Amino acid sequence: MPDLQCDAELPLVSVIIPAYNAEAFIARTIESVLQQTYKNLEIIVVDDGSTDRTAEIVQELTQTDSRLQLIQQFNSGVAAARNLAIKKSQGEFIAPIDADDIWYPTNIEKQVQCFLRSSASVGVVYSWSVDIDEDDQPTGGFHASLVEGNVYLALICHNFLGNSSASLIRRTCFETTGSYSSNFLAQQAQGCEDWDLYLRFAERYEYRVVSEFLVGYRKVTSSMSSSYHTMAKSHALMLRSVRLKYPEVPRFFYQISSSSFYLYLARLSSQNNDFQSSLSWLRQAIKVDRITPFLRIGFYILFVKSYLKLSPKHFSHLTKEVSFLSLQRQNKTEAAIENFKKASSQIWLKILVGWAIYYITLIFSNCFHSPKNSANSQQIIKSCRGSE
Repeated sequence: MPDLQCDAELPLVSVIIPAYNAEAFIARTIESVLQQTYKNLEIIVVDDGSTDRTAEIVQELTQTDSRLQLIQQFNSGVAAARNLAIKKSQGEFIAPIDADDIWYPTNIEKQVQCFLRSSASVGVVYSWSVDIDEDDQPTGGFHASLVEGNVYLALICHNFLGNSSASLIRRTCFETTGSYSSNFLAQQAQGCEDWDLYLRFAERYEYRVVSEFLVGYRKVTSSMSSSYHTMAKSHALMLRSVRLKYPEVPRFFYQISSSSFYLYLARLSSQNNDFQSSLSWLRQAIKVDRITPFLRIGFYILFVKSYLKLSPKHFSHLTKEVSFLSLQRQNKTEAAIENFKKASSQIWLKILVGWAIYYITLIFSNCFHSPKNSANSQQIIKSCRGSE
């Protein structure tokens, strides 16, 4: 495997960071980018009309590293901020990261390595991520998948990338399919801009995965991820757009997508001790999909936990392998990640569920032969068959 740390001929990677009132974490996010072992970076922070010290903090950091630059705009939303950064960037690859997330040091290096081993048909490389708290410590949640290749149908069912900070994207993807959509903000439905973009990329490009935990995805109650109804509306709008484009795709895919997303919102509600909302989202999940929620152990855990209004610690025996939950909040991030890797059974259970969904989509695509299929959707279904 080539050493990518010092080669000046390696492709430029443009890191784009949209930031709105991000003073609490923006310095840590930028620090994690500056500490990447891959050095050929430009880092563009777009301050989206913040009213706190975000711009001041970033401006101070620009004095310490010439690769970092700050752009300011009136508050226009996360999609507009990312699009402005992409427009101003020059890199062959685009690496989005949110202003409160972090990368572990080898993330970009290993993603670039993956691209260099792949053909031009690969447009997106993603890494695994762990959920972290306000102190950068893993909380127990994670995002891990081995889905690769032509992933469009699987991606309808589930955003297996996990978040918007886990991907490295070939610049030509944006040139051929467009950038982040601002329609979500216009309809007061922010939250799925990245998923919508991933779907558009998957129409034309293949995906690859770096199967290592290299991203820290921050989960705090003050983040946008707490706006559950806004996120649900965003997801519904995204699916509606896909169904209008490909009406011949079986309804089953959309049912799985909705139930999986409602289970995700139920989990977020439970983590924030909003047990009533958690039960409400579980009801929504089984309302749209009468089968797959009952095949997931997480559904039953959430139901019992929420119904009895128990804290997660009463169920620690169900996840005892994730032993780092008991670590003190000190400077032990690396130790916590290593312990997390040892929770192999839970990780592989999640991966197997993802594989099951993926192969269900392949089976359905092989069984689906509607004479009304458009040429584009036929090509998507053919490509998914070819990835078996």
